[in-house]
Amino acid sequence: MPKKAKPTERGKAEESVPCKQVKVEVSGRLSVLNFDSPSSLFESLISPVKVETFFKEFWEQKPLLIQRDDPSLATYYQSLFRLSDLKSLCNQGVYYGRDVNVCRSISGKKKVLNKDGKAHFLQLRRDFDQKRATIQFHQPQRFKDELWRIQEKLECYFGSLVGSNVYITPAGSQGLPPHYDDVEVFILQLEGEKHWRLYSPTVPLAHEYSVEPEDRIGTPTHDFLLKPGDLLYFPRGTIHQAETPAGLAHSTHVTISTYQNNSWGDFLLDSISGLVFDTAKEDVALRAGMPLRMLMQAETPALATKQLSDFLRTLADQLEGRKELLPSDMKKDFIMHRLPPYHMGNGTEMLEPGEKLPRLDSIVRLQFKDHIVLTVGPDENDSDEAQRKMVYIYHSLKNLRQTHMMGTQVETEAYGLRFPLSHVDALKQIWSGSAVPVKDLKLHTDEEKENLALSLWTECLIQVV
Repeated sequence: MPKKAKPTERGKAEESVPCKQVKVEVSGRLSVLNFDSPSSLFESLISPVKVETFFKEFWEQKPLLIQRDDPSLATYYQSLFRLSDLKSLCNQGVYYGRDVNVCRSISGKKKVLNKDGKAHFLQLRRDFDQKRATIQFHQPQRFKDELWRIQEKLECYFGSLVGSNVYITPAGSQGLPPHYDDVEVFILQLEGEKHWRLYSPTVPLAHEYSVEPEDRIGTPTHDFLLKPGDLLYFPRGTIHQAETPAGLAHSTHVTISTYQNNSWGDFLLDSISGLVFDTAKEDVALRAGMPLRMLMQAETPALATKQLSDFLRTLADQLEGRKELLPSDMKKDFIMHRLPPYHMGNGTEMLEPGEKLPRLDSIVRLQFKDHIVLTVGPDENDSDEAQRKMVYIYHSLKNLRQTHMMGTQVETEAYGLRFPLSHVDALKQIWSGSAVPVKDLKLHTDEEKENLALSLWTECLIQVV
């Protein structure tokens, strides 16, 4: 096992490589997050580090530790989730496995201490106190309004799903063994202190989760304490482990994660099939049959490999000059599973259209743009093998906050509209974000223009200005 460096005041450690640190002194103004826009929220989250600096020096490259001496921010962080919140949450109906895990790292291995069925606060507290177990609460934004507010804005900012988990660990204990994740991670320290050790990745920008044996990870590259109000970022693939120091109060932190399966490789896998389908309609070479018995051979013949390489070059040329929208299941998946827009209430109320209906002489403007995607795809209602393409608009305005990031445990459906491909230019006009007169939409008839505006208005996607 690597030698554990002893944490000292404000996260410095003996025999450790110092990590990038930014200390924020107490200011006279209230230090809270700025929710004016997605970009202002992220800017305030990583303050005082500049956004340009973050993406140039840290994003997908190396960890960033921001330590803040700001009582008002520490108080705000503590309000996001506390150990004491578990009692009321259990009263709402919390279940082992689905909503909460109870676990502890022993000799480099994760031991799960879950019971069956519904979780009760007294049992959770007993395992926490007596078995020194960590309580992991899944996707607390389903229950905690302020986390919903933060994560909804971050999903708008990143254009990717943003999940979270809360970890509550008693003193002198560790919940998880050394491991790396397949997500970009932002840690907010909420209560108490946590001793973190980070290690060089064995798989940079990892595409899957993995536990790493201690004899493989070497010595820590970073070793520090997180305190309430502090923030830690590290890229996917960064090996890490954390424990609550003995003799201190329990530690609570929330892990906010994003960019899972959001790489160039994922996008190529998503878009290449549609590009091949379209190109094959025009290029007879792509429709020609493969050599006899090719699928029965152990290895792909050299001539076949050469042919495939030529096809890929053709596809690359097609893609470079392409102006049409690419079909994208990634777009649909993102918008189906993301959070609805944040609003006061319990998150189950549905938005309603404005009072003023759009007419031919109206001027309209897109709203909730960050919650809408525009894509193309085959007509799902057309049984003909040569399916025609349609324009699809998917939105998250009717998504349920209570099912966010719960994976296959819940059923979800896509909300939106579909239009003929001839409507794509008119839709792009509206998607520009500028106010557009309905009569100026690029459609052939006034009836089409008015019907398009009315359809979007009914789904709360545009407003009459």
